Amino acid sequence: MVIDTEGYINIIEYLTEHLSLFENSLATDNSTDTVMNVIEMELSEQIISICGQNEGLSFTQRNAIIREVDAIVYDLEEILSGVVNNPVTEPQHRFINEFATLIKNLFDSEINILLLQHS
Repeated sequence: MVIDTEGYINIIEYLTEHLSLFENSLATDNSTDTVMNVIEMELSEQIISICGQNEGLSFTQRNAIIREVDAIVYDLEEILSGVVNNPVTEPQHRFINEFATLIKNLFDSEINILLLQHS
């Protein structure tokens, strides 16, 4: 659905352009959330939003979305492997939120195309 699109490649490139945000950073706000916790939380919120906004999605389509999000999380774990267990900093949290929103927007676009094809 989305992981094989040019848009996804662009979002991953955007992440790689901002990897310095995750290098040599120390959380100063005593955060107990790790980078991975925040990634999972932010993506989960966006997927819940997608499914809530698109009640017409079938069970199969919802499962496809969940599988794609699992693949995205795997990609993020690979790219950020050295820092996923580090406490998240506020700038990292903001970036992850923005990244998750970009992923949601990509899903929204693909779902609109999919629903138009089936109507």
